[in-house]
Amino acid sequence: MDFNTVKNLTEKYLFPNYGRMDVAFERGENCYLYDTNGKQYLDTVAGIAVNSLGHSHPEWVKAMRDQVSHLVHVSNLYHIEEQAMLAQRLNTITPDSITRSLFCNSGAEANEGALKTAVRYTKRKKVLSALNGFHGRTSASLGATGQTKYQASFEPLISDAFHYYTYNDLESVKEQMDRDTAAVMLEGIQGEGGVIVATPEFVKGVRDLCTDYGALMIVDEVQTGVGRTGKWWCMEHYDVIPDIITTAKGLAAGMPIGAVMTTDEIASVMTPGTHGTTFGGNPLVCASACSVIDIINRSRILDNVNRVSEQWMKELKALKSPKIKEVRGMGFLIGVELQDEATAAAVKKFMFDHNILINVAHGKTVRLIPPLIFSMEQKDVFMVNFKLALE
Repeated sequence: MDFNTVKNLTEKYLFPNYGRMDVAFERGENCYLYDTNGKQYLDTVAGIAVNSLGHSHPEWVKAMRDQVSHLVHVSNLYHIEEQAMLAQRLNTITPDSITRSLFCNSGAEANEGALKTAVRYTKRKKVLSALNGFHGRTSASLGATGQTKYQASFEPLISDAFHYYTYNDLESVKEQMDRDTAAVMLEGIQGEGGVIVATPEFVKGVRDLCTDYGALMIVDEVQTGVGRTGKWWCMEHYDVIPDIITTAKGLAAGMPIGAVMTTDEIASVMTPGTHGTTFGGNPLVCASACSVIDIINRSRILDNVNRVSEQWMKELKALKSPKIKEVRGMGFLIGVELQDEATAAAVKKFMFDHNILINVAHGKTVRLIPPLIFSMEQKDVFMVNFKLALE
Protein backbone atom coordinates (compact mmCIF):
# COMPACT_ATOMS: atom_id res chain seq x y z
CA MET A 1 0.00 0.00 0.00
CA ASP A 2 1.40 3.42 -0.89
CA PHE A 3 1.98 6.03 1.83
CA ASN A 4 -0.82 8.41 0.82
CA THR A 5 -3.36 5.58 1.05
CA VAL A 6 -2.08 4.64 4.51
CA LYS A 7 -2.24 8.25 5.65
CA ASN A 8 -5.75 8.81 4.28
CA LEU A 9 -7.09 5.67 5.95
CA THR A 10 -5.41 6.66 9.22
CA GLU A 11 -6.93 10.12 9.19
CA LYS A 12 -10.36 8.81 8.25
CA TYR A 13 -10.75 5.86 10.63
CA LEU A 14 -8.38 6.21 13.61
CA PHE A 15 -8.58 8.36 16.72
CA PRO A 16 -6.54 11.55 16.19
CA ASN A 17 -4.55 11.09 19.43
CA TYR A 18 -1.08 10.56 17.90
CA GLY A 19 1.14 13.14 16.27
CA ARG A 20 2.53 10.98 13.48
CA MET A 21 5.45 11.69 11.15
CA ASP A 22 4.80 11.52 7.41
CA VAL A 23 6.16 8.04 6.84
CA ALA A 24 4.91 4.46 6.98
CA PHE A 25 7.23 1.46 7.21
CA GLU A 26 6.62 -1.86 5.54
CA ARG A 27 9.61 -3.91 6.69
CA GLY A 28 12.68 -3.86 8.90
CA GLU A 29 16.03 -5.60 9.11
CA ASN A 30 18.74 -5.29 11.78
CA CYS A 31 18.75 -1.59 12.83
CA TYR A 32 17.09 -0.40 9.63
CA LEU A 33 13.50 0.32 8.61
CA TYR A 34 12.23 0.58 5.03
CA ASP A 35 9.31 2.81 4.09
CA THR A 36 6.60 2.19 1.52
CA ASN A 37 8.89 3.61 -1.19
CA GLY A 38 11.76 1.31 -0.20
CA LYS A 39 13.82 4.09 1.39
CA GLN A 40 16.14 2.89 4.20
CA TYR A 41 16.27 4.59 7.61
CA LEU A 42 18.74 4.00 10.45
CA ASP A 43 16.61 3.42 13.55
CA THR A 44 17.75 4.85 16.89
CA VAL A 45 14.21 4.75 18.31
CA ALA A 46 13.58 0.98 18.29
CA GLY A 47 9.82 1.38 18.61
CA ILE A 48 10.43 3.52 21.74
CA ALA A 49 13.01 1.17 23.33
CA VAL A 50 11.04 -1.94 22.36
CA ASN A 51 12.86 -3.65 19.47
CA SER A 52 15.75 -4.87 21.59
CA LEU A 53 16.98 -7.29 18.90
CA GLY A 54 16.40 -4.85 16.07
CA HIS A 55 14.05 -5.84 13.26
CA SER A 56 13.48 -9.37 11.96
CA HIS A 57 16.29 -10.97 13.94
CA PRO A 58 16.57 -14.41 12.27
CA GLU A 59 16.74 -16.47 15.48
CA TRP A 60 13.79 -14.60 16.94
CA VAL A 61 11.79 -14.93 13.71
CA LYS A 62 12.36 -18.70 13.75
CA ALA A 63 11.20 -18.90 17.38
CA MET A 64 8.04 -16.95 16.51
CA ARG A 65 7.26 -19.10 13.46
CA ASP A 66 7.72 -22.27 15.48
CA GLN A 67 5.42 -20.98 18.23
CA VAL A 68 2.70 -19.71 15.87
CA SER A 69 2.66 -23.07 14.13
CA HIS A 70 1.55 -24.92 17.25
CA LEU A 71 0.02 -22.59 19.90
CA VAL A 72 -0.70 -18.87 20.21
CA HIS A 73 -3.31 -18.43 22.95
CA VAL A 74 -5.21 -20.52 25.50
CA SER A 75 -5.87 -18.10 28.45
CA ASN A 76 -4.78 -18.28 32.06
CA LEU A 77 -7.48 -20.81 32.87
CA TYR A 78 -4.75 -23.39 32.21
CA HIS A 79 -1.08 -23.97 32.89
CA ILE A 80 1.07 -22.50 30.11
CA GLU A 81 4.44 -24.07 29.40
CA GLU A 82 5.97 -20.97 27.76
CA GLN A 83 4.83 -18.78 30.65
CA ALA A 84 6.45 -21.06 33.20
CA MET A 85 9.64 -21.13 31.12
CA LEU A 86 9.77 -17.33 30.95
CA ALA A 87 9.23 -16.98 34.70
CA GLN A 88 12.10 -19.40 35.26
CA ARG A 89 14.37 -17.41 32.91
CA LEU A 90 13.51 -14.14 34.67
CA ASN A 91 14.38 -15.78 37.95
CA THR A 92 17.93 -16.32 36.65
CA ILE A 93 18.48 -12.64 35.78
CA THR A 94 16.84 -10.92 38.78
CA PRO A 95 18.09 -10.60 42.38
CA ASP A 96 17.82 -13.79 44.44
CA SER A 97 14.87 -12.48 46.45
CA ILE A 98 12.82 -11.67 43.31
CA THR A 99 11.33 -15.07 42.55
CA ARG A 100 7.78 -14.60 41.25
CA SER A 101 6.40 -13.12 38.04
CA LEU A 102 3.00 -11.93 36.83
CA PHE A 103 2.56 -11.29 33.12
CA CYS A 104 0.33 -8.73 31.44
CA ASN A 105 0.26 -6.77 28.18
CA SER A 106 2.18 -3.52 28.72
CA GLY A 107 4.25 -1.39 31.03
CA ALA A 108 1.22 0.55 32.22
CA GLU A 109 -0.52 -2.70 33.12
CA ALA A 110 2.60 -3.92 34.90
CA ASN A 111 2.62 -0.78 37.03
CA GLU A 112 -1.09 -1.18 37.75
CA GLY A 113 -0.44 -4.75 38.88
CA ALA A 114 2.46 -3.63 41.05
CA LEU A 115 0.36 -0.94 42.71
CA LYS A 116 -2.50 -3.35 43.40
CA THR A 117 -0.02 -5.82 44.87
CA ALA A 118 1.63 -3.18 47.09
CA VAL A 119 -1.66 -1.85 48.44
CA ARG A 120 -3.01 -5.33 49.11
CA TYR A 121 0.21 -6.48 50.78
CA THR A 122 0.74 -3.44 53.03
CA LYS A 123 -2.96 -2.66 53.62
CA ARG A 124 -2.02 1.01 53.21
CA LYS A 125 -3.41 3.64 50.87
CA LYS A 126 -0.69 6.19 50.03
CA VAL A 127 1.76 5.99 47.10
CA LEU A 128 4.70 8.29 46.45
CA SER A 129 5.92 8.87 42.90
CA ALA A 130 8.22 11.38 41.26
CA LEU A 131 7.42 14.66 39.63
CA ASN A 132 8.47 14.49 35.97
CA GLY A 133 8.17 10.69 36.08
CA PHE A 134 6.20 8.51 33.73
CA HIS A 135 4.51 5.21 34.58
CA GLY A 136 1.78 4.83 31.95
CA ARG A 137 -1.58 6.19 30.83
CA THR A 138 -4.13 3.88 32.44
CA SER A 139 -5.91 5.30 35.47
CA ALA A 140 -3.63 4.24 38.33
CA SER A 141 -0.42 4.47 36.32
CA LEU A 142 -1.51 7.92 35.10
CA GLY A 143 -2.01 8.90 38.73
CA ALA A 144 1.56 7.80 39.43
CA THR A 145 2.80 9.85 36.46
CA GLY A 146 3.80 13.16 38.01
CA GLN A 147 3.31 15.32 34.91
CA THR A 148 0.21 17.47 34.65
CA LYS A 149 0.37 17.51 30.84
CA TYR A 150 -0.54 13.83 30.82
CA GLN A 151 -3.15 14.12 33.58
CA ALA A 152 -5.01 17.17 32.25
CA SER A 153 -8.70 16.47 31.57
CA PHE A 154 -8.51 12.99 33.14
CA GLU A 155 -8.51 14.13 36.77
CA PRO A 156 -11.81 12.37 37.64
CA LEU A 157 -10.06 9.03 37.02
CA ILE A 158 -7.02 9.79 39.16
CA SER A 159 -6.97 8.65 42.78
CA ASP A 160 -5.96 11.02 45.56
CA ALA A 161 -3.72 8.23 46.86
CA PHE A 162 -0.81 9.64 44.87
CA HIS A 163 1.65 12.14 46.30
CA TYR A 164 4.63 13.51 44.41
CA TYR A 165 8.24 13.97 45.44
CA THR A 166 11.05 15.79 43.66
CA TYR A 167 13.36 13.39 41.82
CA ASN A 168 16.88 13.14 43.25
CA ASP A 169 15.77 15.04 46.37
CA LEU A 170 15.72 12.61 49.30
CA GLU A 171 14.38 15.24 51.70
CA SER A 172 11.33 15.57 49.45
CA VAL A 173 10.64 11.86 49.91
CA LYS A 174 11.29 11.99 53.66
CA GLU A 175 8.79 14.82 54.10
CA GLN A 176 5.98 12.67 52.71
CA MET A 177 6.88 9.23 54.09
CA ASP A 178 4.71 7.93 56.90
CA ARG A 179 3.21 4.69 58.22
CA ASP A 180 0.37 4.96 55.72
CA THR A 181 2.72 4.83 52.72
CA ALA A 182 2.22 1.61 50.77
CA ALA A 183 4.92 2.17 48.18
CA VAL A 184 7.43 4.51 46.63
CA MET A 185 7.67 4.28 42.83
CA LEU A 186 11.01 5.09 41.24
CA GLU A 187 12.65 5.10 37.81
CA GLY A 188 16.42 4.63 37.74
CA ILE A 189 16.38 6.94 34.73
CA GLN A 190 13.42 9.16 33.91
CA GLY A 191 13.22 8.30 30.22
CA GLU A 192 10.07 10.14 29.19
CA GLY A 193 11.08 12.95 31.52
CA GLY A 194 14.18 13.75 29.46
CA VAL A 195 16.67 11.00 30.39
CA ILE A 196 17.33 12.22 33.93
CA VAL A 197 19.61 9.80 35.80
CA ALA A 198 19.09 9.09 39.50
CA THR A 199 22.01 9.64 41.85
CA PRO A 200 23.28 6.63 43.85
CA GLU A 201 22.64 8.50 47.10
CA PHE A 202 19.02 9.10 46.17
CA VAL A 203 18.28 5.51 45.13
CA LYS A 204 19.93 4.04 48.22
CA GLY A 205 18.21 6.62 50.41
CA VAL A 206 14.79 5.66 49.03
CA ARG A 207 15.58 1.99 49.66
CA ASP A 208 16.47 2.76 53.29
CA LEU A 209 13.34 4.87 53.82
CA CYS A 210 11.11 2.12 52.43
CA THR A 211 12.75 -0.42 54.73
CA ASP A 212 12.42 1.87 57.76
CA TYR A 213 8.74 2.64 57.14
CA GLY A 214 7.66 -0.79 55.93
CA ALA A 215 6.74 0.56 52.50
CA LEU A 216 7.51 -1.28 49.28
CA MET A 217 10.06 0.04 46.81
CA ILE A 218 8.63 -0.36 43.30
CA VAL A 219 11.21 0.18 40.58
CA ASP A 220 9.78 0.89 37.14
CA GLU A 221 12.16 -0.80 34.68
CA VAL A 222 9.68 -0.65 31.81
CA GLN A 223 12.16 1.31 29.69
CA THR A 224 15.43 0.74 31.53
CA GLY A 225 15.19 -3.03 31.92
CA VAL A 226 16.26 -6.03 29.82
CA GLY A 227 19.75 -4.75 29.03
CA ARG A 228 18.90 -1.20 27.98
CA THR A 229 21.47 0.33 30.37
CA GLY A 230 24.17 -2.30 29.79
CA LYS A 231 23.02 -4.50 32.67
CA TRP A 232 19.87 -6.59 32.85
CA TRP A 233 18.33 -4.03 35.22
CA CYS A 234 19.14 -0.40 35.85
CA MET A 235 19.05 -1.02 39.61
CA GLU A 236 22.15 -3.19 39.27
CA HIS A 237 24.13 0.01 38.67
CA TYR A 238 23.04 1.16 42.13
CA ASP A 239 23.49 -2.13 43.98
CA VAL A 240 19.94 -1.82 45.30
CA ILE A 241 17.31 -4.56 45.48
CA PRO A 242 13.71 -3.32 45.22
CA ASP A 243 10.63 -5.14 46.51
CA ILE A 244 8.87 -5.08 43.13
CA ILE A 245 10.28 -4.67 39.62
CA THR A 246 8.09 -3.87 36.63
CA THR A 247 9.23 -4.20 33.04
CA ALA A 248 7.83 -4.40 29.52
CA LYS A 249 9.19 -2.64 26.42
CA GLY A 250 12.29 -4.63 25.42
CA LEU A 251 11.28 -7.91 27.01
CA ALA A 252 9.62 -9.48 23.96
CA ALA A 253 11.27 -7.58 21.07
CA GLY A 254 8.00 -6.05 19.86
CA MET A 255 5.37 -8.45 21.16
CA PRO A 256 3.04 -6.85 23.76
CA ILE A 257 4.11 -7.97 27.22
CA GLY A 258 4.53 -6.58 30.71
CA ALA A 259 5.84 -8.24 33.85
CA VAL A 260 5.57 -7.65 37.59
CA MET A 261 8.31 -9.39 39.56
CA THR A 262 8.50 -9.67 43.32
CA THR A 263 9.22 -11.93 46.29
CA ASP A 264 7.44 -15.10 47.36
CA GLU A 265 5.96 -13.33 50.38
CA ILE A 266 4.62 -10.29 48.54
CA ALA A 267 3.27 -12.35 45.63
CA SER A 268 1.37 -14.59 48.05
CA VAL A 269 -1.32 -11.94 48.62
CA MET A 270 -2.40 -12.05 44.97
CA THR A 271 -4.69 -15.04 45.26
CA PRO A 272 -7.09 -16.27 42.53
CA GLY A 273 -9.53 -13.53 41.57
CA THR A 274 -7.45 -10.59 42.81
CA HIS A 275 -6.00 -9.75 39.39
CA GLY A 276 -6.25 -11.12 35.89
CA THR A 277 -5.75 -10.64 32.19
CA THR A 278 -7.14 -12.47 29.17
CA PHE A 279 -4.16 -12.05 26.86
CA GLY A 280 -1.34 -11.50 29.37
CA GLY A 281 1.41 -14.09 29.28
CA ASN A 282 0.02 -16.10 26.38
CA PRO A 283 2.26 -18.72 24.72
CA LEU A 284 3.29 -16.49 21.82
CA VAL A 285 4.47 -13.46 23.79
CA CYS A 286 6.19 -15.63 26.39
CA ALA A 287 8.01 -17.62 23.71
CA SER A 288 9.13 -14.28 22.28
CA ALA A 289 10.49 -13.12 25.62
CA CYS A 290 12.25 -16.44 26.21
CA SER A 291 13.90 -16.06 22.81
CA VAL A 292 15.00 -12.50 23.63
CA ILE A 293 16.65 -13.52 26.89
CA ASP A 294 18.35 -16.50 25.26
CA ILE A 295 19.68 -14.46 22.33
CA ILE A 296 20.96 -11.66 24.58
CA ASN A 297 22.83 -14.23 26.67
CA ARG A 298 24.11 -16.37 23.83
CA SER A 299 25.26 -13.47 21.64
CA ARG A 300 26.73 -11.45 24.53
CA ILE A 301 24.62 -8.48 23.50
CA LEU A 302 25.12 -6.65 26.80
CA ASP A 303 28.83 -6.49 25.97
CA ASN A 304 27.89 -4.73 22.72
CA VAL A 305 25.70 -2.24 24.58
CA ASN A 306 28.52 -1.35 26.96
CA ARG A 307 31.24 -1.19 24.31
CA VAL A 308 29.35 0.95 21.80
CA SER A 309 27.60 3.19 24.32
CA GLU A 310 30.83 4.03 26.15
CA GLN A 311 32.38 5.33 22.94
CA TRP A 312 29.13 7.01 21.87
CA MET A 313 28.86 8.93 25.13
CA LYS A 314 32.48 10.08 24.84
CA GLU A 315 31.91 11.38 21.32
CA LEU A 316 28.66 13.11 22.22
CA LYS A 317 30.20 14.79 25.25
CA ALA A 318 33.15 15.92 23.12
CA LEU A 319 30.87 17.87 20.76
CA LYS A 320 31.52 21.58 21.22
CA SER A 321 28.17 22.98 20.16
CA PRO A 322 26.41 25.85 21.92
CA LYS A 323 23.17 24.05 21.06
CA ILE A 324 23.96 21.20 23.49
CA LYS A 325 23.21 21.83 27.17
CA GLU A 326 24.04 18.36 28.54
CA VAL A 327 24.63 14.73 27.60
CA ARG A 328 23.50 12.09 30.09
CA GLY A 329 22.33 8.50 30.38
CA MET A 330 23.50 4.91 30.62
CA GLY A 331 24.02 2.25 27.98
CA PHE A 332 21.61 2.67 25.09
CA LEU A 333 19.43 5.17 26.93
CA ILE A 334 21.19 8.42 26.10
CA GLY A 335 19.80 11.92 26.33
CA VAL A 336 21.26 14.94 24.53
CA GLU A 337 19.52 17.99 25.95
CA LEU A 338 19.45 20.82 23.43
CA GLN A 339 19.01 24.54 24.06
CA ASP A 340 15.29 24.67 23.28
CA GLU A 341 12.37 22.82 21.72
CA ALA A 342 12.73 24.54 18.35
CA THR A 343 16.31 23.32 18.05
CA ALA A 344 15.29 19.79 18.97
CA ALA A 345 12.51 19.82 16.38
CA ALA A 346 14.88 21.12 13.71
CA VAL A 347 17.50 18.47 14.53
CA LYS A 348 14.87 15.74 14.42
CA LYS A 349 13.69 16.92 10.98
CA PHE A 350 17.25 17.18 9.64
CA MET A 351 18.03 13.64 10.78
CA PHE A 352 14.80 12.34 9.27
CA ASP A 353 15.57 14.05 5.99
CA HIS A 354 18.94 12.28 6.09
CA ASN A 355 17.29 8.88 6.73
CA ILE A 356 17.97 8.60 10.45
CA LEU A 357 15.17 8.23 12.99
CA ILE A 358 15.56 9.92 16.37
CA ASN A 359 13.17 10.59 19.23
CA VAL A 360 12.72 13.77 21.28
CA ALA A 361 11.62 13.43 24.91
CA HIS A 362 10.36 16.17 27.20
CA GLY A 363 10.41 18.72 24.41
CA LYS A 364 14.10 19.34 23.90
CA THR A 365 16.07 16.17 24.73
CA VAL A 366 17.14 13.90 21.90
CA ARG A 367 16.59 10.43 23.35
CA LEU A 368 18.76 7.74 21.76
CA ILE A 369 17.27 4.30 22.40
CA PRO A 370 18.43 2.08 19.53
CA PRO A 371 18.23 -1.71 19.32
CA LEU A 372 20.71 -3.40 21.64
CA ILE A 373 22.54 -4.73 18.58
CA PHE A 374 23.37 -1.19 17.36
CA SER A 375 26.93 -1.34 16.05
CA MET A 376 29.98 0.91 16.21
CA GLU A 377 29.65 1.51 12.46
CA GLN A 378 26.00 2.55 12.81
CA LYS A 379 27.00 4.85 15.65
CA ASP A 380 29.54 6.46 13.32
CA VAL A 381 26.90 7.10 10.65
CA PHE A 382 24.68 8.69 13.28
CA MET A 383 27.47 10.95 14.55
CA VAL A 384 28.41 12.26 11.10
CA ASN A 385 24.82 13.33 10.49
CA PHE A 386 24.21 14.58 14.02
CA LYS A 387 27.20 16.94 13.75
CA LEU A 388 25.79 18.27 10.48
CA ALA A 389 22.39 18.71 12.09
CA LEU A 390 23.87 20.78 14.90
CA GLU A 391 25.76 22.93 12.40
